[in-house]
Amino acid sequence: MIDSTDRKICDILQQNARTSSTDVAAMVGLSVSATNERIRRLSDSGTITGWHATLRPDRFDAALCAFVLIDMSYEGEAEAVAALSQRDEVQELHHISGPHSYLMKLRVADTAALQAFLSEAVKPLPAITRTETVITLGSPKETPAIAIPAGIGGADV
Repeated sequence: MIDSTDRKICDILQQNARTSSTDVAAMVGLSVSATNERIRRLSDSGTITGWHATLRPDRFDAALCAFVLIDMSYEGEAEAVAALSQRDEVQELHHISGPHSYLMKLRVADTAALQAFLSEAVKPLPAITRTETVITLGSPKETPAIAIPAGIGGADV
């Protein structure tokens, strides 16, 4: 079970995964060895799924962020989802409710690269019946962090 100390550890690490075990231990009031054991357990259980660096997209020729609403037919859907999921430009792909089938977030260099991606990687997929693209003008907030409410994950020990 995840208790309040585990939630604190997760919150600290998702803000900065490079925080030292000594610093995490001091922040949660545990010994370094107890903290390391909790981090290992959280990782082994799949609660912590990875350790990532957050990069500035404009430094890697991926300054344009776009969201694409995709309509798909059932026939070929699995293959289209697999193909899109393999593309490095695709940051997120969500199966959604409502009039569209999927919402895809992607990053590319510019509008020309976006047009090429849609023309070469998306529209040729047989299951794709329609797309609608929204280009971001700015991103005042963009984070992979999730809110960790105090009572989620089980009883405190």
